[in-house]
Amino acid sequence: MTAQAKLAKMLRWQSEACRHVGSPLYVGLLEHAALDVEAGGPCLDVLAGHEDDDPRAMLPLRFMGGVHRLVLEGRAPELARAYAGDYGSDAWSPFQATVVEHSDVLRTAVTRGVQTNEVSRCAALLGGFLLVAEATGLPLRVLELGSSAGLVLRWDAYRYEGPGRAFGDPASPVRLDFPPPLDVAATVAERRGCDLNPLDPTDEDTRLTLLSYVWPDQRWRLALLQAALDAAASVPVVVDRAFAGDWLAERLAEPAEGRATVVFHSIVMQYLPEAERARVEELLHEAGARATPSAPLAWLRMEPDTMDRTGVWLDLWPLGRHAQVAAAGYHGRPVEWAGW
Repeated sequence: MTAQAKLAKMLRWQSEACRHVGSPLYVGLLEHAALDVEAGGPCLDVLAGHEDDDPRAMLPLRFMGGVHRLVLEGRAPELARAYAGDYGSDAWSPFQATVVEHSDVLRTAVTRGVQTNEVSRCAALLGGFLLVAEATGLPLRVLELGSSAGLVLRWDAYRYEGPGRAFGDPASPVRLDFPPPLDVAATVAERRGCDLNPLDPTDEDTRLTLLSYVWPDQRWRLALLQAALDAAASVPVVVDRAFAGDWLAERLAEPAEGRATVVFHSIVMQYLPEAERARVEELLHEAGARATPSAPLAWLRMEPDTMDRTGVWLDLWPLGRHAQVAAAGYHGRPVEWAGW
């Protein structure tokens, strides 16, 4: 397969994924970009040399994020107008013109990893946190792998509402649906995360980075992320710059008597090298074998299950809960609770 064919295949795969997850704008633009690559156009000029990138590194999303950042920075006004429209008009012409004009910037942008902090995933993870609180009766020590700017680490500062039930601060500007069918309080005694490139949510460059990876026609995601960024300063979070395995080994070696440790992550494992993923799983199972009723350990994760759905799984040691607790969209909604 030629380099152009490999790149076009990646772009079309992402186009189909966007179709499943609900972004008609990106469905069309990615298909046009694939045709442009096959024709030797400006998209090929930006993406050439990345044809052998690991598909899990999401080259198409790095490319689209780089273009969206130019829009957010005010450097692509015609494309901004197309992005702000009803998406029924042709966005391809201004998109292609933006790629031509800013090819040097975009060649650098596609070398950077995808940075997302999908706040809406908190709605799917919430059930796991509450199950641990209910089963253990202990305050939670929450440890997140792949924290980015730590917005998901602040899950208990947000408001969740649904028919006949609610959880969280009624005054929070971050409003989420789908609270689980569980009436229990949860107290976070400690929160900490790690990331290879931790971001400061109070920094303007960070805000642009995170917003650039949100698909422009999913305005509810943009609004939710902006609200979470605005609220971040009120809930301090430490996010360490570290590899997941090294960091987790240090944290699990620390005393945690009287607290339930919850190690969690959402759409992270695909970005870790295979050896790192294996080490994380080994560390968790070894620590789980050492867990006690007064210092229990939970592993809560939201990871891909099908093309358009994720699964949320919970392992709880030594209490013996090992099950899927929810299914959800990749961006957090809708949520379906399982095994309640």
